Amino acid sequence: MATDLHELLRSLRVWDPAATGLPPFDPEAAPGDPLALFTAWFAEVVAAGQTEPHTMSLATSDEEGLPDVRTVMLHGADADGWAFATHASSRKGRQLAARPYAALGFYWPVQGRQVRVRGPVAVAPPGEARADLHARSTGALAAALTGRQSDVLDSVEELRRASEDAWELARRAPDTVVGSWTLYRLRPTEVEFFQGDERRRHVRLRYRREGAGTGWVKELLWP
Repeated sequence: MATDLHELLRSLRVWDPAATGLPPFDPEAAPGDPLALFTAWFAEVVAAGQTEPHTMSLATSDEEGLPDVRTVMLHGADADGWAFATHASSRKGRQLAARPYAALGFYWPVQGRQVRVRGPVAVAPPGEARADLHARSTGALAAALTGRQSDVLDSVEELRRASEDAWELARRAPDTVVGSWTLYRLRPTEVEFFQGDERRRHVRLRYRREGAGTGWVKELLWP
């Protein structure tokens, strides 16, 4: 029997109390820097049992300005920006080379929270990219060594052979350099924090960088 997608969608409920706790959020008590609030929220969702809280949506645009989005991992966040990595030769790498501007989206349903970040993207020095990759798991290095990300694949068997070779090299030579592996940093011009509310009085707090300076303006948004 075929699945009725619309019926299935109508049966779903957002923020089931059995699985979701909507914590209070007082925007008046929020710190002056969005990174401090992001760090606090991240620690809270980890403690609340959110699976893979470091995964995020990365939105870019191609040479024609058409949008693209995928899920990647956050590699770090500090005063230099929110960091992620990929091959420079991949689709997202090529898009960032053509249009070095992106947006990030985190969704943590266990607490009904979202964080949205957007701003220009810069390439980190190659040494930092190498250090970042080699600090990760053997599987991460093997995946990077497999390479050819976003290229057309002839068969699953071809991928299996390339992956096995990459795993063998990653185990034998864990310091192998992957020339195309690139660390990117998004330096935010806007960061928005969204806290869901069961009565739909959601709290949205936006940090907006003021002019060319380093200061931030905080403002509430209608949900």
